[in-house]
Amino acid sequence: MRDTVVIGPGGRRPQPPAQPLLRTTLGHLLRRARREQNRTLADVARAARVSLPYLSELERGRKEASSEILAAVCGALRIELSDLLAEAGRSLAADRARRALIEERARRRRERAGERPARIGEPAAGTAAVGGSDQSPEFPGTAPADIPVVVPLDAVRGRRVPGPGRGSGHAHARLAA
Repeated sequence: MRDTVVIGPGGRRPQPPAQPLLRTTLGHLLRRARREQNRTLADVARAARVSLPYLSELERGRKEASSEILAAVCGALRIELSDLLAEAGRSLAADRARRALIEERARRRRERAGERPARIGEPAAGTAAVGGSDQSPEFPGTAPADIPVVVPLDAVRGRRVPGPGRGSGHAHARLAA
């Protein structure tokens, strides 16, 4: 019997990236917009003048779309490209906040278990130091993972903050005529 030679990752599944990709986020948003309109891939592909398989790949986040293609698909879906990109930004910010919360919880769990949090320039617990300390007296403190990320609640929920003169708390901005 012959031995099989495996070239590449050896059948292992690729690890998902630590941060979501823009193409994946845009694809989810495009698919959601299309489904909310009860439209088929074929209908939108025809209106955007792109192939059905290509649009499918875009929605699954497997293809990077040029700005021209994104504009065409947005036009076919009757949504603004700027709205799509703004929603993608909110989604990415919310994901960043979720990851920061998960990292913070893991750090606290390690602290409760008796591990000391790493300082800037120190190797993490269980790793060997490669060289001298990179920590300088000007930048003492904790590792970057310990810095909380603050995301406005309105950005996470997708709501817009009322501008001056609109909404509660902004009565002082109005001028009496």
